[in-house]
Amino acid sequence: MTVIGRDRPGLVESVAQVVAAHGGNWLESRMSRLGGHFAGILRVSVPVGKQPSLETALRGLESVGLSVVAHRDEPQAGGQGARRTCLEIVGQDRPGIIREISHALAEFGVNVEELESECCSAAMSGEAIFKAQFHVSIPAGCSVTGLRARIERIAADLIMDVNFGDAQ
Repeated sequence: MTVIGRDRPGLVESVAQVVAAHGGNWLESRMSRLGGHFAGILRVSVPVGKQPSLETALRGLESVGLSVVAHRDEPQAGGQGARRTCLEIVGQDRPGIIREISHALAEFGVNVEELESECCSAAMSGEAIFKAQFHVSIPAGCSVTGLRARIERIAADLIMDVNFGDAQ
């Protein structure tokens, strides 16, 4: 499910109480405060017969300013032979950085599993520095050498430093 609302104490508790009240188990989550809002994704397990009432109760959290969208988990074909790695980029901020990198990754069939980015001030100059960390899954048939070369060309064009971790 996804959750989002204006940040305030008690948002996570609201969701956790509803899940627990329906016999659910909190499996995993990624949640964060960003720009005055609190948002996250999470997975829970709940007994089959309690799914409809859980979904209804989650919709009821709108009354406390929390929007929740629930999706039923469906098994997905795993990336057999996929290699996981981390790609980090750092450089002067400008529009289009994520677009350029994500486009190259998509061209090579690489799945972005997690992305964190931020814009901060450089220590000495105070100019805006953009940092991003992509956790990706590279399919078995992908040319890692070709992908690395493509990412390095983009980084050179954008005048950014790139660290392409070893594909595992």
